[in-house]
Amino acid sequence: MIYLGIATVLCILLYFGWKFTARNAYESARYTVIESYGPFEIREYPDLMLVSTDSKAQPVDQDGRFMRLFRYIDGANQQEQKVSMTTPVFMDPENKLSDGQMSFVIPQQTEVQGIPVPTGENVRIQQREGGRFAVYRFSGRKNQTTTAQAEKKLRDWMKHKGLNQSGSFESAGYDPPWTPGPFRRNEVLIRLEQAVDTTSND
Repeated sequence: MIYLGIATVLCILLYFGWKFTARNAYESARYTVIESYGPFEIREYPDLMLVSTDSKAQPVDQDGRFMRLFRYIDGANQQEQKVSMTTPVFMDPENKLSDGQMSFVIPQQTEVQGIPVPTGENVRIQQREGGRFAVYRFSGRKNQTTTAQAEKKLRDWMKHKGLNQSGSFESAGYDPPWTPGPFRRNEVLIRLEQAVDTTSND
């Protein structure tokens, strides 16, 4: 009975520890769903303010990009102000012209009150222009392979729907590293050329 009681207490602590550090504990970037087809969506995003940094991706536990951004929200800014964590973490892909970009979304309240100026090297504030995006949502661990597979599924769906892109794709992750793969929320997004009527072409 003692061991059962201890196990019960540990399970409760683990549950609440996960609950208050999981994605539902954070403010999330706002958007409006225009259309939804299972894991596929067309969304309208407003302008978002981001804190961003560039460099090549590293393993999660060694990712210098994440730590630069985390130091910013932890007070590495001119105002020495802590900024709340948000979801998702946006990532632009690496290619021949760029090492790739990682960005945190600035909370709405911080945006209204005044965004702290970064002091860290290669950390900047920038605007993510609003617009309409095609989105594919998937679970599991996000890496080069799973992201490429998700991008292909999204592009195939866009082709079926007759949707045209106006920029490269980006990916988004919503969960801390310790979240089990089946419960993780990942997305790939592609900005659409213009708002189109897709209701007649399922």
